Amino acid sequence: MIDLRSDTVTKPSAGMLAAMTSAPVGDDVYGEDPTVTELENEIAALLGHEAGLFTVTGSLANILGVRALAAAGTEVLCEASAHIARAELGAHAAISGITTRTWSAPGGQIDLDQIRALIAPDLGPYFVTTSAVSVENTHNFGGGTIQTSYDLLADELEVLGLPLHLDGARLWNASVASGVPLSAYASRAAAASVCLSKGLGAPVGSVLVGSTELIKEARVWRKRLGAGWRQAGVLAAAGLYAVRNNVERLAEDHAHARQIAELLADAAPGSVKPDQVDTNIVVADIATTGKSVAEVIEATKAQGVLIGGVGATQLRLVTHLDASAADCRQAAETIARLLQ
Repeated sequence: MIDLRSDTVTKPSAGMLAAMTSAPVGDDVYGEDPTVTELENEIAALLGHEAGLFTVTGSLANILGVRALAAAGTEVLCEASAHIARAELGAHAAISGITTRTWSAPGGQIDLDQIRALIAPDLGPYFVTTSAVSVENTHNFGGGTIQTSYDLLADELEVLGLPLHLDGARLWNASVASGVPLSAYASRAAAASVCLSKGLGAPVGSVLVGSTELIKEARVWRKRLGAGWRQAGVLAAAGLYAVRNNVERLAEDHAHARQIAELLADAAPGSVKPDQVDTNIVVADIATTGKSVAEVIEATKAQGVLIGGVGATQLRLVTHLDASAADCRQAAETIARLLQ
C-alpha cells in the first residue's frame, strides 16, 4: 500500500531505531532522563525559547500551552478549522474551561480585520474576556498553508498585551518552504508546540516551548493529567534523530505534493491549484467530477493507495518520508484515472 492519509504513518528508520536502543535513560518524572532533557533543551534553543517540555502528543502540548495562557472562563481566538478547535475533541473546554471564538478564512489564514473585531477586552462580569490568540502554522485543514500575516498579528497582539499561542505541529515544513528560521516564528509566541511524529518521522511525541515559568507550570499539569512518563528517553532519542536528520529533506515532500497537485489539476480542472500547495498537504475538491469522497477513497484503496477526506467533497493527500517520488506519482495517477 502507498499510504498518503497522513504524515503520521511513517515507520522509524534503521538509524532512528539504533538511536532509540542506545539512548541513556532515567526517570523523567524525577527530571532524571538525560535524553529527554537534551531533546527539550535542543528544541527550546532552536525555537528561541528558554525551556521545553516533551509530551506524548501535539494535542497535549496544545492543551498545556493554551491553558498556560488562558484562565478558565476566558476565551482563545483561532481560525474556524484550526486543530485546537476541530480536532482535539473539545479538550480546551472540557479540561481547561476555556472557550473559543473563531474567524474563517481561505486556507486557514490569519485575517487581521476579523481578529480585531473579535478581540474582547476585560469588561468585567458581562462578557467573556479574550485571553490569547492561537495560530496554526502550517495550517492542516487549510491544506498545509503557511501563514502570511504572522508577524503583523504578533506585532498587534504585543501592543494589546495579548499572548500568541503557536500550534506549530508542522512548523518545520513552514520554515523549510519559506526560508524563515524556526525561531523567527516561534519566538513571537508566548507558547509554541512542534510535532516530531509527522514530517520528521519519529514514532511519537511533541515539544512545548515557552518561558521557564510557563514550562514549569505545564510540567505540573502534564503530571496532573496523567501524562508523566518514566524512561521516556527511548522516545526522545527518536525525536533527536528526527530533528538532526530529517528537517531539510522536507523539501522533497513539498516537491512530491506539488507533483501530485499538478496531476490532479490536469485530471480534474479546478480541483486544486498547484501554485497554492505550500508544503506537503494536497486538498482537492472533487465536487465537479460527480464522484463522492467515499467512493474515491474506496476505489483507490482497492488499487493499493490510501488517502483521506476532509469534507463532503474534499480529498486530502499528505506526502512524507516513507513515500517516494515514484509512490506519489503512482498514487496521483491512480486517483486521476478515477476522477476522469
